[in-house]
Amino acid sequence: MNEAVTEAVLETSGLTKRFSGFTAVDNVSLSVKAGSIHALIGPNGAGKTTCFNLLTKFLQPSAGKITYRGDDITHLKPADVARRGMVRSFQISAVFGHMTALENVRIALQRERGASFDFWRSDRRLQRFNDRARALLEDVGLGPFADTMAAELSYGRKRALEIATTLALDPPLLLLDEPTAGMTEQDVARIVDLIKRLRQGRTILMVEHNLSVVAGLSDRITVLTRGRVLAEGNYETVSRDPAVITAYLGSDHA
Repeated sequence: MNEAVTEAVLETSGLTKRFSGFTAVDNVSLSVKAGSIHALIGPNGAGKTTCFNLLTKFLQPSAGKITYRGDDITHLKPADVARRGMVRSFQISAVFGHMTALENVRIALQRERGASFDFWRSDRRLQRFNDRARALLEDVGLGPFADTMAAELSYGRKRALEIATTLALDPPLLLLDEPTAGMTEQDVARIVDLIKRLRQGRTILMVEHNLSVVAGLSDRITVLTRGRVLAEGNYETVSRDPAVITAYLGSDHA
């Protein structure tokens, strides 16, 4: 883990979201350091996904402020923050099942041309993206599956493919939404190893419900419960916090 990180790349102050009188996120302040892996965790219903959607601008806050690299992004749209280098993957795998793994990554790489994603372009016109696409597939452990249809991949490998397409955008800040949700133990181990390798040269913020998944992975962990920050610190600190233990009682924490 990286202990020598100081500069905050993503920060929130008093972040709040209300839905018809119900407060889903309540006065949350975060500071995600450059080059770190920061986990946002909590039991089911803790407000993690709502907070994540606020950070990535899929929801607008009721109150509070969000800054990215010192710029106020509180009221920007998702596409605007993505162009600035904040790119998220989704909890539910979002790949094109009728395309091969290689074709999925190649489509994402078209962004390098500064044009739209041209699904209809001839295969010959897209060949120049092949080398980079294959390299990204190798990075996520999918090299042998380059020519496999995405629909035929296992759930864990579909998630890895989704991460590869996200990496095609070369984001300095990668946001992962429940990257191990619904996976087998083997797939979980593969994704955890992948996240460790992906940290080189980028910052990672991940939402996760399972404390054991982020053990030994995250530099800093923020624990939410009922929309509020319950505890924050490294794994050793939060895993021994009596309030965190109580919040996770009966769940699948380590």
